[in-house]
Amino acid sequence: MADNKKRRRTEPTDEILPFKNKLKPDSIILEILKNLKASTASSSGTKTLTLDELSLPFTCREVADLSLSSVQSNIESLVLKIAHSILSGNGFAFDVPSRSAANQLYVPELDRIVLKDKSSIRPFANIGTVRKTAITARIIQLIHQLCLKGIHVTKRDLFYTDVKLFQDQMQSDTVLDDVSCMLGCTRSSLNVVAAEKGVVVGRLIFSDNGDMIDCTKMGMGGKAIPPNIDRVGDMQSDALFILLVEKDAAYMRLAEDRFYNRFPCIIVTAKGQPDVSTRLFLRKMKMELKLPVLALVDSDPYGLKILSVYGCGSKNMSYDSSHLTTPDIKWLGVRPSDLDKYKIPEQCRLPMTEQDIKTGKDMLEEDFVKKNPGWVEELTLMVKTKQKAEIQALSTFGFQYLSEVYLPLKLQQQDWLNNLQSNVDEFKIDFNNIQKPERLWIA
Repeated sequence: MADNKKRRRTEPTDEILPFKNKLKPDSIILEILKNLKASTASSSGTKTLTLDELSLPFTCREVADLSLSSVQSNIESLVLKIAHSILSGNGFAFDVPSRSAANQLYVPELDRIVLKDKSSIRPFANIGTVRKTAITARIIQLIHQLCLKGIHVTKRDLFYTDVKLFQDQMQSDTVLDDVSCMLGCTRSSLNVVAAEKGVVVGRLIFSDNGDMIDCTKMGMGGKAIPPNIDRVGDMQSDALFILLVEKDAAYMRLAEDRFYNRFPCIIVTAKGQPDVSTRLFLRKMKMELKLPVLALVDSDPYGLKILSVYGCGSKNMSYDSSHLTTPDIKWLGVRPSDLDKYKIPEQCRLPMTEQDIKTGKDMLEEDFVKKNPGWVEELTLMVKTKQKAEIQALSTFGFQYLSEVYLPLKLQQQDWLNNLQSNVDEFKIDFNNIQKPERLWIA
């Protein structure tokens, strides 16, 4: 009996859960969230700047959502231009927009990465580019077939149409982005989609190709985000915010605990690196429902990188950043300052590798980080302490600590970082019976 007692693990009780005694009644936290939602809805009416309205000293390239008939027309015009070049004795070559890092730029006014107008010639009669030119022609041919048939295929389907030519799916995927940029359309306009990856659960009802989906009745696993976002519509929600979660493990915890019922919200995750469908779906929810988006990511450079892809766009798809980015995502946690603030034990923290530290320092040089004092402060702290932690580090206080204490307290204290501020949100809550902390630090 004595041995059994020694081995028994004692779960933290409500009395000893760190900082649980600081939580106010849920009704007070809900009032804070209602004001946050109202503030977001009112600011959503502000006209969004476009590239054309900015007097930039250089030309930028942006794509548009095009119909299948328009994509087909663009392909046929491109082929006629190439045929004319061949008949004129100028040979066969594609004029391909450059998607290199040197041809990309962060525009603070838009808070996203854009693609400048530099391009390069991809000739067929050159031993260094002949294969890539052939792959480009083959991809264009396949896209034309999709336009004629009016069907969708996955990137994997596209790869398997000519495995010997493509050799590796990375090559066909890369050229697919080139073709999208050449034709001036979004990648979803090409009717080529990625396999389902992201999931959503919570207070959301939407139609998927005519079928109504209630995300409160999809079980713990939630509803897979449809790869064909153009078939998603009729979004309805009584949520107060959208919770963007980096990883599947934290998502499952919140879904099983029905966190979205205690604090009405929509929980979404791409299970790691953001895919195009999840990014499109998140933007669609934000723009149509006019809800604030709060992000929960790991406290490491890659968590912040993932957050920046959702908010500012990826360099790989900078040509389509206007459709793929979600403005004004607030960084809720887990932040480097939270490790000491919430007394995360040393054994639950991980030492940063040399590559982690290099990635962190490189991010500090990015313009989209520099313009945000809060991000700079947190990232500098991370690099200085050389410590990182996953969301699951909070489980040291109990498996449900994330949903029962950490997130409610974060929401109560409005402890999130905005795009342009390092502290509290743009609105102030003034309730007679609420005592707000002067700082976000926990005593």
